[in-house]
Amino acid sequence: KSPRQWDVCITTYEVCNTERKVLQKFPWRYLVIDEAHRLKNEASMFSKTVRTFNTSHRLLLTGTPLQNNLHELWALLNFLLPDIFSSADQFDEWFNLEVDDEEAKKNMISQLHKILRPFML
Repeated sequence: KSPRQWDVCITTYEVCNTERKVLQKFPWRYLVIDEAHRLKNEASMFSKTVRTFNTSHRLLLTGTPLQNNLHELWALLNFLLPDIFSSADQFDEWFNLEVDDEEAKKNMISQLHKILRPFML
């Protein structure tokens, strides 16, 4: 069967990396990534690879969207919506939780929850 006739292609992270040249050739309607926390480092080989795929829609599945810091969350949001979450520095400025003002910190967390609501089940 021609790749254009595939309904679904299920693969592994390793195959995405090793066969990226082949997988980049096709326009994918959906790219669904399980264990999406593997994208938390935007400089990783896997993250760089899947960011080059021609996709109409992207869906990330993870039980741990936030493991260590907000930059990892930005990396996931940037993968989903790179035009909106284009700048890690801007995101860090918006959500600098290291402020001393507890009221400001609560407000930032509330804003972050509002942003994340459409992305979480």
